[in-house]
Amino acid sequence: MCIGIPMQVYEMQEYSAWCAESEESAKELINMMLVGEQPAGTWVLAFRGSAIRVMDEQEAMQVKAALTALGQTMAGDTSHIDTLFADLVNREPPLPEHLRTQVKRHD
Repeated sequence: MCIGIPMQVYEMQEYSAWCAESEESAKELINMMLVGEQPAGTWVLAFRGSAIRVMDEQEAMQVKAALTALGQTMAGDTSHIDTLFADLVNREPPLPEHLRTQVKRHD
């Protein structure tokens, strides 16, 4: 399984940027060639030392919460799962568009 990590840009340098997962974490030099130059404060999804796409802050926080939930679950603690997936609790998952058309045909 491949897992990207949301990281925030702190400082651009030609084709790379100093990024970190949070203010408290160590900064890493991330290759920015796939996403181009980004201003400080921008969130990117980083995988194996490269930014693979730009993301907004809300999505970055959702991914960070999901990664926290994954870590807690692997450690045997599932007591906070609902708070970490608040956007998914008590909602019906939407069908992809190609399946919605199939359901409409059978109604």
